[in-house]
Amino acid sequence: MLQNTGKLSGRTLFITGASRGIGKAIALKAARDGANVVIAAKTAEAHPKLPGTIYTAAEEIEAAGGKALPCIVDVRDEKQVTVAVENAVHKFGGIDILVNNASAINLTGTLETPMKKVDLMLGINLRGTYMTSKLCIPHLLKSKNPHILNLSPPLNLNPVWFKNHTAYTMAKYGMSMCVLGMAEEFQGSVAVNALWPKTAIQTAAMDMLGGPGIAKQCRKVEIMADAAYAVLSKPVSYTGQFVIDEDILRKEGIKDFDVYAVKPGHPLLPDFFLDEEPQKVQKLMEDQGATPAFKAVDEAAVSVRIADIFNVFKRRITTELVKSTQGVYKFELSGKDPGVWYVDLKNEGGSAGSGEPPNNADVVMSMDSDNFVKMFTGNLMPTMAYMSGKLKIEGDLSLAIKLEKLMALMNKSKL
Repeated sequence: MLQNTGKLSGRTLFITGASRGIGKAIALKAARDGANVVIAAKTAEAHPKLPGTIYTAAEEIEAAGGKALPCIVDVRDEKQVTVAVENAVHKFGGIDILVNNASAINLTGTLETPMKKVDLMLGINLRGTYMTSKLCIPHLLKSKNPHILNLSPPLNLNPVWFKNHTAYTMAKYGMSMCVLGMAEEFQGSVAVNALWPKTAIQTAAMDMLGGPGIAKQCRKVEIMADAAYAVLSKPVSYTGQFVIDEDILRKEGIKDFDVYAVKPGHPLLPDFFLDEEPQKVQKLMEDQGATPAFKAVDEAAVSVRIADIFNVFKRRITTELVKSTQGVYKFELSGKDPGVWYVDLKNEGGSAGSGEPPNNADVVMSMDSDNFVKMFTGNLMPTMAYMSGKLKIEGDLSLAIKLEKLMALMNKSKL
């Protein structure tokens, strides 16, 4: 891992969304240098499902050697951001670094994305980043080596990264466009860069999107903290860069990346936006001797009939599974074995079979029948199927995520 050098000692960082995940990891890395950290986030009280608050993060920062200022901030609220910036300047004498980490995600298509979700993503990702930067820049201009770092991707305009989640991509790319514009506008005065992970990072958001089996394919948040530290330690002339965590750490001399893996040696899931096609990711991983979680299997492995899968469903439905899932799934299959199937894990007793579900479907999933079999025999991750366009989802995405439980049932069975 990248060692602390003391370059952030005494410097003040304003970090949005720093109560948990990558934001908190960056805060703790800076705190070990003796930095001042403003924790600008919404979570003031413990969340039933998500870890940490601005106050527990402040305690960890102080314990690591830094000074903390927890601020209740919704980055969509101009008054709250303004007050937090003023409080930071009053307490620490200025602001040297802004990290725009706060972000919202919703991976649904245009017709399935409510405008409330669109407004949320644009409000936090784009508007929040722009406004927080605007309010911090007057203070950054007074710093000796000011930086803005946005947690956003390089601007890959391949349509594959738009077609399944246009609203999210627009919102996230908005953060990246802030880098393009502000780096040029404030060249020589404020360094403005973007940082993005090469692989999936284990965070609460990733656990939600990928389910319980995703962690082993991820790296820990510490790799992003180390990469951010490397960027923020550079002079103001280092600007307008779209940095990938692994790339900058290699340049810093890091060679062992297994230390960052949740499960060292396990194949890693590539992150969004980095490659022209998901299939290219598969080839790159195979060339390096890895076996991607989304690697295709031979024809013999997919000879299982669709009916076999749903027969297993019927045998393994339990009252506990119905209570914990509370969803009706409809599968529209095309290709070699087309048809409509369903799994009812909502109504008393549960059921599964061919044809339309007896009750209205909460989630409709459309995909090729071969890919369906691969997914339910453990040879295709739902996350990767969705990213690559092999799986279309309509309806309640949170219920779709529970598909991992259904897959676990299949993987325990000999089809």
